[in-house]
Amino acid sequence: MCFVHGIMAILTTRILSKYTTIGYVKTLRLIPQHLMLFNSYIFIFLFLPTTVIAFYLLGGHGQNRLALAWLVTASLFFYGWWNPAYLFIIIGSIIVNYSIGKRLRRQQSLNPSMLLLGTGITLNLILIGYFKYANFFLENMNVALGSDYHLDHIILPLGISFFTFQQIAYLVDAYRGETTDNSFLQYCLFVTFFPQLIAGPIVHHKEILPQFAQRTIFRFNPENLSVGLTIFTLGLFKKVILADTLAGYASPVFSAAEQGVTLTFFEAWGGSLAYTFQLYFDFSGYSDMAIGLGRMLGIRLPLNFNSPYKSVNIIDFWRRWHITLSRFLRDYLYFPLGGNRQGTLCQYRNLFITMLLGGLWHGAGWTFILWGALHGLFLASNHAWHQVYQRYAFARFIKPSRIGKICAQTLTFLMIVLAWVVFRAENLETAVSLWQSMAGIHGISLPRLLGHAIDGYEIWVPAQWIVFDGMFPHNTAPWAFRGTLTLLIAGGIVWLTPNVAQILHHYNPVIHHELHSTRIAWHGSLTWAARIGLLFGLSILGLGTATEFLYFQF
Repeated sequence: MCFVHGIMAILTTRILSKYTTIGYVKTLRLIPQHLMLFNSYIFIFLFLPTTVIAFYLLGGHGQNRLALAWLVTASLFFYGWWNPAYLFIIIGSIIVNYSIGKRLRRQQSLNPSMLLLGTGITLNLILIGYFKYANFFLENMNVALGSDYHLDHIILPLGISFFTFQQIAYLVDAYRGETTDNSFLQYCLFVTFFPQLIAGPIVHHKEILPQFAQRTIFRFNPENLSVGLTIFTLGLFKKVILADTLAGYASPVFSAAEQGVTLTFFEAWGGSLAYTFQLYFDFSGYSDMAIGLGRMLGIRLPLNFNSPYKSVNIIDFWRRWHITLSRFLRDYLYFPLGGNRQGTLCQYRNLFITMLLGGLWHGAGWTFILWGALHGLFLASNHAWHQVYQRYAFARFIKPSRIGKICAQTLTFLMIVLAWVVFRAENLETAVSLWQSMAGIHGISLPRLLGHAIDGYEIWVPAQWIVFDGMFPHNTAPWAFRGTLTLLIAGGIVWLTPNVAQILHHYNPVIHHELHSTRIAWHGSLTWAARIGLLFGLSILGLGTATEFLYFQF
């Protein structure tokens, strides 16, 4: 607990200095005023309390169907606040998929039509393909054929990847006879439920639809509210204080590399590590907020992050990172391709294809495809090593140890960081330049004071490789000392503290996931109320201008 208190004290100083320093400029992409976000005043102080209060008022008077209808209406309002025109897309998608799913269920006594299933999946893929990949396909076709086809700029509807994947899974399970005859209202809420509509978790119908049928969710429960508010606050703190602060160090580095600046060793590593932690706190923060919002309404959502940077290998990483996406890719892509049932080489092929398409799911760009390919190679190599390890009984010579675990975690983390570089870079040239800088090819710049200290001594120093021009000679990150301190704090939180679900493990914050006990455990008390209140207050003070969640663009 002393470590946590120390972190809170440092971060308090950090956030106060951040917002009182003249000349500080955020490098985050700002959100249009018409987009409602979890980290916005209008959501926290108006939309959320109105939605929760009305839901329990209707449920408390026995109007369960009206309460569900209210949640659907509120969720559609939340989605349409950004662009009302796109309500037609999500509503049309719901109607088509529900109709196809219902027909597939009715055909179970006969033979469900593979053609009908194929039609439903194709319609979903056409929808996501047009909005997400049409321009990318045309751009590459124009380069290959020398043509000049083009479309008007297509704005990607928020959350289209997430609600499309959920409905594809629903259709496949309806074909397999694994769905039940749910009402259209319940199905609408399953797709549009606002806590997870925009960026996940990708929920499964077996997890959510049965909860909508439980009468207990319509009765106000103080424990659900307090647990939900706690999880939401911790997620908000991750986003506003940690992720947005780290973005101030990551974005200038990647922007400089994109503009052709040749970065030094420490600049490239500083920016890459800052983005690595920024992405984790941003996306896991959103997932925590989603889980907290669901719990306020009596709904438990699945865990999406389980301390992924503590992974000892890449296989372990994908069991911990974006867990619901990994589950979808495994159940609806990897297994249908054959999984590991057709031999070792086919298993590696299926892993590679799955991750390649997983990369493409994240975005229409060669950087995302390369990122997926890298993780496909990492996974195949990891499985190959496990097979060699077992076949040749290396376990007799290599005994598990604490040092061995730390080495494995360090190697895994370095591979993850290198892959995040291409994930974040605007193009392949930027990624290659950063990789070269991280390898030291562009030189290592050390503090000038060190150069003065060794001046006059006969020490061989390769002048073309090591220079004494400061660790950040291109001013790619403000306040180099504070940036380093911020990275150390972020790493300390990631590796030395339990995650949010573990802190609240006594209250079953998520479904279908076993959580281990930790020394830091939340419980209803004035002490914990004060701690969470402090974090909430810091987060509210830090809101200022709302900034986008990184996964909104996927």
